Amino acid sequence: MEQRRMERRKEPVTDWKPRTKLGRMVREGKITSMSEALSSGLPLREAEIVDILLPNIEDEVLSVNMVQRMTDSGRRIKFAITTVVGNGDGFVGLGHVKGKEVGQAIRRSIDDAKLNLIEIKRGCGSWQCGCMKPHTLPYRVFGKSGSVEITFIPAPRGVGLAVGNVAKHVLRLAGVKDAWSITDGKTRTTVNMARAAFESLRGTARQKVREEQVARLRILSGASGVAEGALVTDPTKADQSVAIEKESNVPTPEDASSVPPPKAPDQKGGPAGAPEAKAPAKAEPRKPESKPAAGGGGK
Repeated sequence: MEQRRMERRKEPVTDWKPRTKLGRMVREGKITSMSEALSSGLPLREAEIVDILLPNIEDEVLSVNMVQRMTDSGRRIKFAITTVVGNGDGFVGLGHVKGKEVGQAIRRSIDDAKLNLIEIKRGCGSWQCGCMKPHTLPYRVFGKSGSVEITFIPAPRGVGLAVGNVAKHVLRLAGVKDAWSITDGKTRTTVNMARAAFESLRGTARQKVREEQVARLRILSGASGVAEGALVTDPTKADQSVAIEKESNVPTPEDASSVPPPKAPDQKGGPAGAPEAKAPAKAEPRKPESKPAAGGGGK
């Protein structure tokens, strides 16, 4: 399954001919990021736009259900496919398609998920955490689909995704690394569970926040652009970083020109203008005291 997903992601888009205004703008290079495409106000109707702007996007098949419909000529069988796509850094989409063949329905469902792509907000919304990195949600969000109700709660760093299996795939592809959840209803229904989780994440984009809240909670919309695990854990890389730091401390030719040259030493080996050092006086040897002769006295 993983190999098939990799093959689908490697399909070339060089022979793509855009048919919409947004597609032509992306093709001409006027729009270079997914955030610009979503904020342009133009409808997203071509999946190739997502493939160009988000080349590292991943997909996951959540459910494959067989549905039947009774007609006069007999049963008609179709397959209902639910998929989720995301780049793991602020963009996620959900697709649901029915088809007669499983493979074709999966491809159509992935394209449908790319057309439903949204940009979410992340931050450090847990009062138990003060790292100020976009690892969780900035505030509580609620979503509902059918009888399924789900509420995502920001969690401190290191907790992980304490949610159901279906919601875990949606949050992981969205770029959320820590979260708690409260669910209610028929949560074993995969389609409704996925839609409720997706609607919860859509609520982060709909919620309006003030600039003061954005600065306090470090709320980030869309891709962060910097890997969160950028700490040096490899000792070889640590040595390289130390070497780079040492090189940065070496003065440049411009800095060296501003430093005054050292004074030339005098003939005695000391620097010019310095007071002459006096040589320590040699200690003279002490003479033995002469003792008076025995019996010698005055008259």
